[in-house]
Amino acid sequence: MALFDRFWKGSRGGADGAGGDAPAGYYPLYESMRPLDPDEDDDLPRPRASATPDFDAWDAKLAGIDEALEGEEKRRLRWWQRDYWRSRSKWWWTGRGMLAGLALFIVLIGWLATTAPLSKSLEPIAPPQVTLLASDGTPIARSGAVVEAPVKVADLPPHVTQAFIAIEDRRFRSHFGVDPRSIARAAWTGYGGGSTITQQLAKFTFLTPEQSLSRKAREALIAFWLEGWLTKDEILERYLSNAYFGDNQYGLRAASLHYFYRHPEKLRPEQAAMLAGLLQAPSRYAPTKHYDRARARMDLVVGAMVEEGYLTAAEAAALPDPRIDVRTRDDNLPTGTYFADWALPLAREGMEASYSRQVLTTTLDARLQSLANRVVARAPLGGAQVGLVAMRRNGEVVAMVGGKDYSQSAFNRVTQARRQPGSTFKTFVYLAALEAGWEPDDTIPNTEITQGSYRPKNARGRYSDQITLEEAFAQSSNVAALRLFQAVGSEKVIRTARSLGITAPMAEGDPSLALGTSVMTLMELTAAYAGIAANEFPVEPHAFAREEQGWWEWLTTRKDSVSRGDHEDIETMLRAAINRGTGRNAVLPIANYGKTGTTQDYRDALFVGYAGDLVVGVWVGHDDNAPMKGVTGGSTPARIWRDFMRAALKLEAAPPPRATESPDPEGPVQPLDIGEGEEIPLGEDGTTLRIDGGGVTLSQEGVPIEVRLGEGGVVIQPAATPTPGSPP
Repeated sequence: MALFDRFWKGSRGGADGAGGDAPAGYYPLYESMRPLDPDEDDDLPRPRASATPDFDAWDAKLAGIDEALEGEEKRRLRWWQRDYWRSRSKWWWTGRGMLAGLALFIVLIGWLATTAPLSKSLEPIAPPQVTLLASDGTPIARSGAVVEAPVKVADLPPHVTQAFIAIEDRRFRSHFGVDPRSIARAAWTGYGGGSTITQQLAKFTFLTPEQSLSRKAREALIAFWLEGWLTKDEILERYLSNAYFGDNQYGLRAASLHYFYRHPEKLRPEQAAMLAGLLQAPSRYAPTKHYDRARARMDLVVGAMVEEGYLTAAEAAALPDPRIDVRTRDDNLPTGTYFADWALPLAREGMEASYSRQVLTTTLDARLQSLANRVVARAPLGGAQVGLVAMRRNGEVVAMVGGKDYSQSAFNRVTQARRQPGSTFKTFVYLAALEAGWEPDDTIPNTEITQGSYRPKNARGRYSDQITLEEAFAQSSNVAALRLFQAVGSEKVIRTARSLGITAPMAEGDPSLALGTSVMTLMELTAAYAGIAANEFPVEPHAFAREEQGWWEWLTTRKDSVSRGDHEDIETMLRAAINRGTGRNAVLPIANYGKTGTTQDYRDALFVGYAGDLVVGVWVGHDDNAPMKGVTGGSTPARIWRDFMRAALKLEAAPPPRATESPDPEGPVQPLDIGEGEEIPLGEDGTTLRIDGGGVTLSQEGVPIEVRLGEGGVVIQPAATPTPGSPP
């Protein structure tokens, strides 16, 4: 302390020393150099060192400073810096971990509620059986699983549930969805899957049958979820009501009725044991086909029941072999037809998931369907396939043939095959032209196209300087159709086709589109013609009757149509195509409208048209797109269309001419209304007679030669080969 005293005295010594302003003593302090103030009191108290300093208080103050500095440093740290997390306490981490776990639990509950709702375990795992009826009530097809009402554990005899628990999950009543003991046993022995009844319910109700660790993890998670929200009896009920028992039987009630013709509430122990044994491999142990296997498997179930104390050894030994009692409860309906395969998915879209069987009435006409089958069966198709669809003008499908034989090929050429429509597409080109202001009597060049990269030819090389639109349509002139397409514009043609319901890809500016090079289904094409027939489009083909639209639906549903004059004009052209054009083999004794279509190298032959209240499309071709031998839309398809229409509309043959007095043999002979070079059909086999200036030519479709009678006599010569292009 003497040192501090010396500093203190030195700071005051300047007052007594000589020199006035000179510092007193050798002290390098600011205070010692301060000038003397005479008025300053020299008796001020001076600090004195404590005999016992308070080091704790000093340390506390220093610690407070350190904490403040540390807090400031933490405050300046950012979350992406390592020190930000390293400085956190265990309690901080514990609290945050609990909050994260709670958030994860909430997310998990939400995920399970969305992807694995409990209500889904009440739904059948397979679509229930659906029976389709024709419009007159005739059953036509039955498809789907046999599913009956769910079972209630409380209503079942104890030995029924005991049989399933003994063989499938002995610790069912004690575990929490997953049985570690069973998993360990399966891993050690390599026998059994270790899945509990709850896990099996989770698997076939919510998950796919894939074998992967992720799927097993989801299975366990859903099993915990089910155990947390359902009672053991509810889990067992849902399991028994959905499990597959073979022979297309889903659920214990369906299996019990199928194999033993009794309800599960009345099953005997041996019957319950046999049913419980089926679950491991339903198809392998189905007693209707493999009774010995099912009997051996039943013995394992009975042995498990004895081990668990559900049966005594004496009771097990006294059990008889169960007698199978399968009774025919259904008539022999096909499980699939071309029409049923198309209609069933449409039916299930609007059905609620339930265990009840469904009986639905369709628009199919049993008489027309039978007629279509007979007409197609007797058609000379050779190795080609066929497709036929008949619908009302409102889109109700009344008959469908998707191929020659459903048992040989279930591929539907009406709804699944996408083929080129050929010249049947020209109808949309001409309709677009009519809407653009063209008239059927307007003319267009019919000369051969010699310029440009796309140069289609007319069938049999027939050209002329000019041709009316009506005649060009009737004769299916390719060059005229292309020139009209270019004059109208591809945009308008595509817009017209789209408005009629054509959804096939159509490229703007593609000239080949005029001749039908886009691909579409026969159903789509026929529906477009139905729109023309009804003059209200688009028409949506449907298999089930629809209610008539109310005023609000009528007001809000957009339907297009063409003007009355344009509709009459396009029907005039369609009628000309049948009566004097390429579709003469389809002529009917009533007003009929249609168009032929044949694609490159005779790969597809079509005829689409309507008469009365029916719109019918027919396609003939090979599945592998191979060429046919001279089959055009005006030959086989047109004849199939005509034969179907005559019987469907119950048309009689053309009436004989009235008996009149014999005409005067000296009177004038009226010439036939046949132009030079035109063909006269002589029969239904494609035989035609062509008269020109040089003589008469007799030919038949599919025959490579023709007979010509001219000035030089009878000459047998090769038949004319169509030039490359798109035949009519």
